[in-house]
Amino acid sequence: MSQTVEGRDLSYTQNRELSWLQFNRRVLEEATDPTVPLMERLRFVSIFTSNLDEFFMVRVGSLLDLTAMLAKKIDNKSGKTPAEQLEMIFDAVHPLISLRDTVYQDLMKQMKKEGIVDVPYDQLRGKEKEYVQKYYKERIYPLLSPQIIDRSHPFPHLKNKVLYTAALLKHKEHKMLGIVGVPEEVPPILVLPGKGLRFVRVEDVLLAHLKKIFKIYHVAEQCVITVTRNADISYDEDEFEQDTVDFRSQMVKLLRKREYLAPVRLEMQGPPVPALQKMLQRMLKLNPRQTYTSQCPLVLKYVYSFNQCEPELYYPQHQPQYPADLNPQQPLWPQIQERDQLLFYPYHSMQPFLNLLKEAGNDPKVRSIQITVYRVANKSAVIKHLCAAAENGKNVTVLVELRARFDEKNNIEWAKELEEAGCKIIYGLDGYKCHSKICLITRQEDDNTFSYVTQIGTGNFNEKTAALYTDFALLTADKTIAQDAVDFFRNMLIGDLHGSYQQLLVAPESMKHGILRLIDQEIEKGKEGHIILKINSLTERDLIDKLSKASKAGVKIELIIRGICCLLPGISRKTKNITVRSIVGRYLEHSRVYCFGDGEERQIYISSADLMTRNQEHRVEIACPIHSEHIKKWFNEYLDILLKDNVKARQMLPSGNYERLPQDQPPLCCQEYFEQHLPHFYE
Repeated sequence: MSQTVEGRDLSYTQNRELSWLQFNRRVLEEATDPTVPLMERLRFVSIFTSNLDEFFMVRVGSLLDLTAMLAKKIDNKSGKTPAEQLEMIFDAVHPLISLRDTVYQDLMKQMKKEGIVDVPYDQLRGKEKEYVQKYYKERIYPLLSPQIIDRSHPFPHLKNKVLYTAALLKHKEHKMLGIVGVPEEVPPILVLPGKGLRFVRVEDVLLAHLKKIFKIYHVAEQCVITVTRNADISYDEDEFEQDTVDFRSQMVKLLRKREYLAPVRLEMQGPPVPALQKMLQRMLKLNPRQTYTSQCPLVLKYVYSFNQCEPELYYPQHQPQYPADLNPQQPLWPQIQERDQLLFYPYHSMQPFLNLLKEAGNDPKVRSIQITVYRVANKSAVIKHLCAAAENGKNVTVLVELRARFDEKNNIEWAKELEEAGCKIIYGLDGYKCHSKICLITRQEDDNTFSYVTQIGTGNFNEKTAALYTDFALLTADKTIAQDAVDFFRNMLIGDLHGSYQQLLVAPESMKHGILRLIDQEIEKGKEGHIILKINSLTERDLIDKLSKASKAGVKIELIIRGICCLLPGISRKTKNITVRSIVGRYLEHSRVYCFGDGEERQIYISSADLMTRNQEHRVEIACPIHSEHIKKWFNEYLDILLKDNVKARQMLPSGNYERLPQDQPPLCCQEYFEQHLPHFYE
């Protein structure tokens, strides 16, 4: 008999956190792939590390909060309490840290053959040592603020993911802790003079000088450390003053609180230092299972600063192309009015959309631009064009989501700039992040009728990520979609989450129900039914159960899920007709495509939303149908190529583990294929 929780069958589901850790393992495995250029492999180690940092800040932080507030809350995919989930996480992370050490050490051996060397301080000789000592004396030493911890010197606040050196100090019969922060003003590595790329990390330099810094004490143990803090701040509780209308200033105050949230992890680099470790754990109120010792550097972002390496150590440079179906010498408005256009990032350039915004800002007949902003580039041409449009007298409305995690500060600054330029700014709805990606431009024609161009996408209006993430952006003059877009922005302006729409599926009201209805349509077809979903994550329990029901009915279900998948495929009588594969490669597979049926009746949607409870029930999201037969035909080819990838794709087993696909066909990497075969919809 299957284990159940609240009537939910757990035999074909798994915990989301363990599934995410499996995903991050796949990221780390890219660093072991000999077909990936060497420096890119090192970057995958850095990505793995940054991913894990955010996982502890958000997911582990959230579970620790739940253990205090809702200790008996049961996860409906694994049947585990928050405390039990944390134990599972801690058990699963330690092997990943060991694997990262092994991968990093192997990479550095290979790097050495290319003249790229992370030089330990104690191996510096002659002029190199003199150079580093001079740098320490002139650039590092003046910035240091060493501190001992005793009755007169309280334990300092250790910033989130900032490097420190720590020492167990002895003075006569007394033991105490010494802390020295690695100066954030100093570049993380010091490149040594001479041939090749020989460098020393600043934390190693500082560690080597601790005995001199704490010269009146005996340094018994020492190491480099960093603390990870809970970043799961609440936006919707009593943090906000109910009688204020200045949401932006309240967000600024709330962000300051994040800096002081409780530690959730201690990382230590170097050989074991048991006494120092116990002392730090006690002061940080962390248990041993929340402590991780690594030989790999604890912060690896410096690998993106290397600029003296041979080109063959990197991926070949990729230049996004202007879409073949658009004429860059002609205005965009009439081209989009003639037929729908699809931008496919990063293979297509984002320039057509930027040109559209610029044209709209200068077009005397354009009356308004309305857009949602979730994450934008640090130097954003999108914001620049919106400001210019407002300054030209256009009615520009921008829904800025201030609660986009880790982009809050950036969005606060952009909101100020947009407001100063004359844009109307709104901040979404209480309790619901606006994650949708939509822009509506309205033009008044000579006969006083209005025409529209709507852009609906799967990714942010962000030039930087458009060059790194695979995403879609539909440009359409479809009147029904435009009317839905008009209604959408009107509803957002008055705080209405329950509006009805003709074509768009809009969360939190209609998207989940719409997807369930579309699955039901395939269930009615039985073995003739077919579902393909390309998403980042699948955690929503009602949708998982509906997919299981479809599988039982004989529907063929192909899931392409980059990250979390709480559904286990291939379980007899439960998910036998479901396959799950994940593609991790050069570009982050970010697009969401929902596909139902086959042939002329096939329905295809692109969306900003994953099939997660948060997206379906606690965010404002949009899924848009594809009407153009030409674009639909191409999407069929696109999905077919993804399902044929046998280079970067891995298939999930019923256990939840992943394996690479057999090489029984000629190798096909979907991302390399699309670099060479750009879509041309209207040949």
